[in-house]
Amino acid sequence: MAKEWGYASHNGPDHWHELYPNAKGDNQSPIELHTKDIKHDPSLLPFSASYDPGSAKTILNNGKTCRVVFDDTYDRSMLRGGPLLGPYRLRQFHLHWGSSDDHGSEHTVDGVKYAAELHLVHWNPKYNTFGEALKQPDGIAVIGVFLKIGREKGEFQLFLDALDKVKTKGKEAPFTHFDPSCLFPACRDYWTYRGSFTTPPCEECIVWLLLKEPLTVSSDQMAKLRSIFASAENEPPVPLVGNWRPPQPLKGRVVRASFK
Repeated sequence: MAKEWGYASHNGPDHWHELYPNAKGDNQSPIELHTKDIKHDPSLLPFSASYDPGSAKTILNNGKTCRVVFDDTYDRSMLRGGPLLGPYRLRQFHLHWGSSDDHGSEHTVDGVKYAAELHLVHWNPKYNTFGEALKQPDGIAVIGVFLKIGREKGEFQLFLDALDKVKTKGKEAPFTHFDPSCLFPACRDYWTYRGSFTTPPCEECIVWLLLKEPLTVSSDQMAKLRSIFASAENEPPVPLVGNWRPPQPLKGRVVRASFK
């Protein structure tokens, strides 16, 4: 069997291109944001997320991240506006985090690394299936939210409490009645650019919306996120930490800001 990709030295981001040539493409994510080089685009409208809490279905530990999956069989939990030309359906959200509070985000802002980064993945239903959307340059829209350390976030705790049911790789449990827009900061200012998934196969099909304002969570809450395992129940325990890809070359792409 081909070696599985991961985040260790032998199978980590530096090796992904060996099995997934997209990983060396011209539109890869994440990137470093240099705010002095980013121009305000007055044509960028606010975005609106109208999520149905009843569309949340399950929480899953796949050994690479912890993911919450939503019912996307019809237009139920939708993202509109911003840089997007049509509506997009919410499919899942997941996070990337570090081994300590001083790093873990994938995008960086003027050299600042945040403790974690939340990704809400949406797809364009004009392409009929998620798989078809992956092949289109405007197939996927991802909202990225940075997590920084401060006071506890009650809404984030609802998600963290569910991690006890999915401690090890391969575990899945019901996770319902959750509206992930409760994890958005008050300010909806964003940066946007064209990029890719930050995990193999690293398809270049994403319109990114990165929120300028981070979500504040506590150090204890981050520790809880790091308490799950990348190993299965019957295997020697391997903590699930450090599941972030470092920034990739910008290669002439333009990042735009929705704000002055």
